[in-house]
Amino acid sequence: MAGLSEAAEIALTFDDNRLASLVFGQYDQNVAHLERRLGVVATALGNHVVVKGPPDSTERARRVLELLYARVRDGGGVPLTLGDVDGVIQESSLQGNLFSPAEAPANGERPSFDQIATRRRGGVRARNAAQDAYIKALRAHELVFAEGPAGTGKTWLAVGYAVSLLEQGHAERLILSRPAVEAGERLGFLPGDMREKVDPYLRPIYDALYDFMEARHVDRGLQTGMIEIAPLAFMRGRTLTNAVVLLDEAQNTTSMQMKMFLTRLGENSRMIVTGDPSQIDLPPGQKSGLVEAVRILDGVEGVGRVTFRDVDVVRHDLVRRIVTAYETDAREHPDETPQRPFPQRRGPQP
Repeated sequence: MAGLSEAAEIALTFDDNRLASLVFGQYDQNVAHLERRLGVVATALGNHVVVKGPPDSTERARRVLELLYARVRDGGGVPLTLGDVDGVIQESSLQGNLFSPAEAPANGERPSFDQIATRRRGGVRARNAAQDAYIKALRAHELVFAEGPAGTGKTWLAVGYAVSLLEQGHAERLILSRPAVEAGERLGFLPGDMREKVDPYLRPIYDALYDFMEARHVDRGLQTGMIEIAPLAFMRGRTLTNAVVLLDEAQNTTSMQMKMFLTRLGENSRMIVTGDPSQIDLPPGQKSGLVEAVRILDGVEGVGRVTFRDVDVVRHDLVRRIVTAYETDAREHPDETPQRPFPQRRGPQP
């Protein structure tokens, strides 16, 4: 009997069968993911789902399922991904920690993660507390530094926020830049025009652009100059006004390059600087401009900083485990210097 008293069962019935099927996922994959993450047993049929397990876990599963249903209902019936499910699990955890039943707001509303919205994607909500803090920082500060490992959404959310400002008329231009470390900023040896030369370095930004904007709008923006893709070296001497400026892979900037970039900020503009200090590809002994800038500008008014960790990886759960394994190994073997996969050449080039 003791075992029975420690178990709970809840049943949920959703109004719309089609939306319920989006919540449950193809072949109930979202339900299965929920089971693994929360340690419950869930059985879905039609628009009905029954969840069994420890009382706290079943109650959390109920909140997650209700939040997922609200999300697909308000989002126009867009299918959910496993990343969306993870995000709502994190959001439900935040809600549960902030309020006990006695402290819940009288109107029944609980805090939810912030979101950005573009015409193509609609609302894109943060998937964890770090992303929520990131979106809030982007809204509050003119210059935001975002540091952390791959897969945390640093660049993707920055591009989405920039596109939203562009579409709302708060900015006239979107300028995207990245240091081309492997070519030492000397792009003349690469074939093609400037856009073709830097494309390989800026592919992730292009991918994010096409995620948040219709392809025809991206292409038109590139043709008119409303969207500009430029290598970092070509920022020198410019003043960027009425623009959203994104510098990606900033850990590979030198101190001089970073200072040059930050001082390009003009009136009614915002800058977003993203990078992963654990992935610096500069020559040995060269100081990272990102690491230095974060230290120097700490506490400066108008500057925000968000740090992502391995637990904030949203790209794929395996990516999160890979990042965690590497970070654990780095802590356990701090004296081992990682080998550079492509040694940088010295001296005159042939």
